[in-house]
Amino acid sequence: MSYKKNEMFYKEQYKWTANADHDNPDVRHGLDAKELNRSEGYEMLDFINTLAKDWKWENVDLSSYHNLERIIKNQVPPHIHKHEDIKRWIQPNYREI
Repeated sequence: MSYKKNEMFYKEQYKWTANADHDNPDVRHGLDAKELNRSEGYEMLDFINTLAKDWKWENVDLSSYHNLERIIKNQVPPHIHKHEDIKRWIQPNYREI
């Protein structure tokens, strides 16, 4: 199962268009691939699905995706922006939040 836009908990709060500063939702390399903008839906969706794939989530329910989305949006300290740093923060903290 992969997380879909229409299933996202905060889908109405995200921006779903690319910025005029060449922030392209189809670019998966360079700066966009290294830093997560938590206000852009396509970046959040892609990052959540990447984590689920990395962690081999196969038979999890929607509430697990919602919980992960809430953690990324509300619990990960705002000064942490890089994908690897966010992932490193979530791993030991996921069950405690």
